[in-house]
Amino acid sequence: MSKKIFIKTYGCQMNEYDSNRIFDSVKKIGFIKTDDQKNADCYVLNTCHIRDKAKEKVYHEVGRVKKLYRDKDKPLMIVAGCVAQAENQEMLKREPYIDFVVGPQSYHKITQIIKNNSKKNLNIEQTDFDTIEKFRYFDKIKNNDNKISSFLTIQEGCDKFCHFCVVPYTRGPEYSRPFSKIIKEAEELVKNGSREITLLGQNVNAYSYINNSKNFKLSDLILELEKFSELERIRYTTSHPRDMSDDLIDCYSKSKKLMPFVHLPIQSGSNKVLKLMNRKHTVEEYLNIYDKLKKINNSIEFSSDFIVAYPGESEHDFEETISLVKKIKFINSFSFIFSPRPGTRAAELNLIDNEISKERLVKIQKYLFSHQLAMNKSFINQSIDVLVENKMHDQDKLFGRNKYLNSVIFKGDKKEIGKVIEVKIENCNQNSLFGKIDNNNMKAA
Repeated sequence: MSKKIFIKTYGCQMNEYDSNRIFDSVKKIGFIKTDDQKNADCYVLNTCHIRDKAKEKVYHEVGRVKKLYRDKDKPLMIVAGCVAQAENQEMLKREPYIDFVVGPQSYHKITQIIKNNSKKNLNIEQTDFDTIEKFRYFDKIKNNDNKISSFLTIQEGCDKFCHFCVVPYTRGPEYSRPFSKIIKEAEELVKNGSREITLLGQNVNAYSYINNSKNFKLSDLILELEKFSELERIRYTTSHPRDMSDDLIDCYSKSKKLMPFVHLPIQSGSNKVLKLMNRKHTVEEYLNIYDKLKKINNSIEFSSDFIVAYPGESEHDFEETISLVKKIKFINSFSFIFSPRPGTRAAELNLIDNEISKERLVKIQKYLFSHQLAMNKSFINQSIDVLVENKMHDQDKLFGRNKYLNSVIFKGDKKEIGKVIEVKIENCNQNSLFGKIDNNNMKAA
């Protein structure tokens, strides 16, 4: 009889990709995936350390699982991901209910850990940085993701060491997967039905793989994926301004499948704050990238990440950020009040007053959200291309996305899933577009 595994994923797209690969691995030893949290033989929390109070959220979730299984056999409890990497042995000491703690570069060991350890010999921690072995292991296992829009990790880790960021300590140094392995996995995804692939990395545009004296870069991957006839769309995230090279920028003129939507985190519009953050780029360099891309295609739009109230940020610094937001009119961005992460350079800095921090967040979000809504309103009464991803649960509506990653919801039949179709937009809110199929302009994927 098959055993059931429940995987709860927090955080970024890379964690979603990792969770899928963890399942591909444990499937080899007889596990099937379940959505029933109350009846699992193995319960995995794939954690993220970026957001505030990430560690406490994990303990809260473990406490909830303990209650779910109070009157039945406990599942194998695995905490994986970046919180596991950061906390490792401390988690096992604080919460004995946790059986295994597995860092992001040790996922390839999960199957063997489960096989080799009975419930009498638990509390195992695996947090070595073993990125090469991890990918060698998963390269031998077919990626069975059959979603219309799929994620594909090409690079992990970070060498930038921004003073606020924990990623270099939880994911390790930058590592780029072999070019041929990525293309092979992409081919599998397309055969499985993927019509859109998003290339992932902590610094995805730092991708660099040397083979036979040729240095393969992100631009090479994009142009190779372009050749897949059944693939409709290509995206990548998350990128760093320092690695936005001219060959990558040129892809926006060479590739017909690379979407005209660039997520390029800047974090602050003040050069002083960027230096305090150790971001290694300036506002002027960022604007130069923006201008180059707009010159290639004026319909390219940007999103970004912003940290407000970073230690040392003055009112003038913050207003410089607001000026940048007004200039570029980012159509979809993430903004947060600075939150210290243990082990980072910024962890011990003096925080800005909480009320001032909240005021700044409200102000920047007012502009960010207004630009997002204005962009969405501009689609009303327009027919736009939508890649249909799935049928919405318990509804007769379909869900898809346009080229800018906007959610689009409309009535339709599930036979449209996997196609790029024309949808006439009738209404919108800040986060989604609503419309109907324009049957006069439909095209098959």
